Amino acid sequence: MNYEDIKILIVDDESDIVEFLKYNFEKEGFSVFTAANGVEGIKKAQKHQPDLIIMDVMMPEMDGIEACNTLREMPEFSSTLILLLTARNEDYSEIAGFDAGADDYVTKPVRPRVLIKRVKSLLKRSKNGLAKMEEIVELKTFGKLTINTEKRIVISDNEEVKLPKKEFEILLLLSTKPEKVFSREEIYSKIWGNDVFVGDRTLDVHIRKLRLNIGEDYIKTSKGTGYSFCY
Repeated sequence: MNYEDIKILIVDDESDIVEFLKYNFEKEGFSVFTAANGVEGIKKAQKHQPDLIIMDVMMPEMDGIEACNTLREMPEFSSTLILLLTARNEDYSEIAGFDAGADDYVTKPVRPRVLIKRVKSLLKRSKNGLAKMEEIVELKTFGKLTINTEKRIVISDNEEVKLPKKEFEILLLLSTKPEKVFSREEIYSKIWGNDVFVGDRTLDVHIRKLRLNIGEDYIKTSKGTGYSFCY
């Protein structure tokens, strides 16, 4: 992959961290833009249309989770890769980050070599992973549920349902093989990747919210094993 064509936006209120990360990513060939808070980050994202956003959680004016939520509501950023940085490591903070639509979550202090590896892994997975599933068919209909992979929307009982990025990806994955039980490990691997450490409750939260959005009947739990798509 030619990283000179990849634009990264770094959003953090600690200027020394911003400059440190900017220097290291530019050494790898990335084009880097920066912002000091969530409000400025959204404006810079709209201006530069980055391929990936690295954003701190704890910031003034607008924190990273709120900014992530706001970006995900904009069609042009529905699939943009977002990685959150934070000095906090509580489960609820991690769940809140993924629930906001983040693709990865890294705890400070950040080691540049590790962060760059995670970013490259995200970029590779984004290019080669779920794109292959979407190439299978653009419109998938299961009873009263329709999944539009091109527009990344779901129609349930003739009503459009807006799903957060991770919930859409989980639904898309499960629907590729109806009735097949996907293990928790398999879902984590395909949706978050092997290099991302996700809390045990994160998947359960996404499944619960997915059921609230599309109905209880489509996602079946296989106790102690994983989940499957049924219709």
